Amino acid sequence: MTNASDSFSIHTFRPYRGLKRAYVQQEDGAAGVTEETAAPVVPQGVTASLKPLGEAELAIDADNAEVTPFDVEALSVDPQAKAYFDRHGISSLHKAFSVANILHTHKNVKEAAIIYGLGFRMHSKHSAQHPSAATLLQLRLLCMLKAGLPLPRREVDILRTYNTPLAKYIEGVEMAWSGQDGREALLHMGNAYEEFYTGEEIDCRYLEIATRCSNNLFGKSPEEGKSPTIPRNIFMYFDGEMSEKVQENFTYHSNISGFNFKSFNKEEAQEWLYQNYGVEARSLFLNMRHPAEATDFLRVHVTQIYGGWWMDADIRLQDNNAIEFLESQKSDNVFFTEDNYFVHNNFYGTVSNSSIGEDCLLSLYRNSYKYHDLYTAHKTGSGIFNRALNRRVYRTLQGVSVKDDVQIYDAAVFDQLIDSL
Repeated sequence: MTNASDSFSIHTFRPYRGLKRAYVQQEDGAAGVTEETAAPVVPQGVTASLKPLGEAELAIDADNAEVTPFDVEALSVDPQAKAYFDRHGISSLHKAFSVANILHTHKNVKEAAIIYGLGFRMHSKHSAQHPSAATLLQLRLLCMLKAGLPLPRREVDILRTYNTPLAKYIEGVEMAWSGQDGREALLHMGNAYEEFYTGEEIDCRYLEIATRCSNNLFGKSPEEGKSPTIPRNIFMYFDGEMSEKVQENFTYHSNISGFNFKSFNKEEAQEWLYQNYGVEARSLFLNMRHPAEATDFLRVHVTQIYGGWWMDADIRLQDNNAIEFLESQKSDNVFFTEDNYFVHNNFYGTVSNSSIGEDCLLSLYRNSYKYHDLYTAHKTGSGIFNRALNRRVYRTLQGVSVKDDVQIYDAAVFDQLIDSL
């Protein structure tokens, strides 16, 4: 697993500047790439000499940790990265990692790959140094894929010597993004996401590939003629003094015909957790760092007991069409993704004792105990849902039967149903 200092909260943006691969929707609904936009793919197993991003780029295993003019030219495309460099220079691995993260976040992925490569050259290759050498190299290779560049096979082989699952992850993304079968790409990746904290980019890429597959990878489909199974409950939580907008929002949802509405404040939530999950749950809830984490902690516990629809206090169902959507769902678990394939945890529906909810609780407690200072979205938020769905896909690929079915909708559907206050 990567160390906490290896983790950084970067949202995944696509398309990237210079990206040559582009998904298209084929007639059968499967995702592919057009021949015109597909970047060349290096054959599996080729171990030819490294092909650098530029003639002046040093090989990543070169015995030279100096910042070169080529490196400076690369980072200079980004004003923020250049300002950081002018102020701090790159005299340490930490500073190289910071500059690369700025470039990556701003979608300057080819340039980010160059600076991650610089970081790898600067790394002592000792396991105690963070970020790890494997982290730097997998980020470099992922950025190369985002830039539409072919993977240098020698670098993949070097990564494999540090961490085989990470090498398989990169190869699996390459397979999927070059138009190969998504199921085979996921099988190749295996459960490499377990090498990371919940909610890091691998969870998004894995879910992206799974949802774009023509195969059903989320377990059994709802039976024909099946009645909706998600209970008609709507749950909300608010900590602190309620604004007029939030109060109006609670009133709006409490008046929806045919649905039971239940809201929690902090006092009610901690007592409910104690009554249903004991002193441990109450203690963790009260020790969350801020209200967003407390909301994250409560929501999974509530929906796992009762089933129903969770909604954060700052969103609302748009209209009657949205209400009818809730009423019409026949899957046992309904989730929505953002454009970057993070799962929305502020709005979802589920049955009680859901297999997805069960896995979310597992990650929630593990993160709360072991990784208290982890970025909130990874620790208690959307990350635990991404990981639960990915584990579900992995089990399906292994032939494990499941008791409840799952439906995942994209960001466009979410936007048709939900307004933000």
